[in-house]
Amino acid sequence: LDLADGMRVLDACAAPGGKSGHILELADVELTSVDADPQRLARVGDNLGRLGLQATLVAAEAQTTEWWDGRQYDRILADVPCTASGIVRRHPDIRWLRRKTDTRQLTTLSAQILDNLWQMLRPDGKLLFVTCSLWPQESEAQAAAFAARHIDATRLEAPGQLLPLSGAGLDHDGLFYALFHKKGA
Repeated sequence: LDLADGMRVLDACAAPGGKSGHILELADVELTSVDADPQRLARVGDNLGRLGLQATLVAAEAQTTEWWDGRQYDRILADVPCTASGIVRRHPDIRWLRRKTDTRQLTTLSAQILDNLWQMLRPDGKLLFVTCSLWPQESEAQAAAFAARHIDATRLEAPGQLLPLSGAGLDHDGLFYALFHKKGA
């Protein structure tokens, strides 16, 4: 995200707080951590407190604007809801808990979240879209569709991408991320 002191940063879908903690360890920023589940948001507060860090915690759905104060953010991290196909190794029950309709519903919700957050990002700001799904419709296709919907979005090179890569014998989770820059006014 290329963070710098003094920036206004949003961590959307923030629970359980690891990403918020990392952001606050990297730079002295004004961080807002948003999560739809108040109990999971409380874990964000607990985890930040354990680290001696502080953020503004907001229990709200990221696809809405009711919670937003109208001041744009310099950086946004959006770890959107997904089928969690990239963490089946650690949570094999996901295979049996998901329904065929989940992917479509979660893809729609994620698109709504990304579109809503885009208006909250200032010109020349950056949005990092993250998902722990490896399904193309929740990852690469979602990023491509987002870029097509927003002519002021430029997808930047995101260092560290490992996929596609054979996972045989590897002991790690899968995830996808895409970094977008919002063109200046």
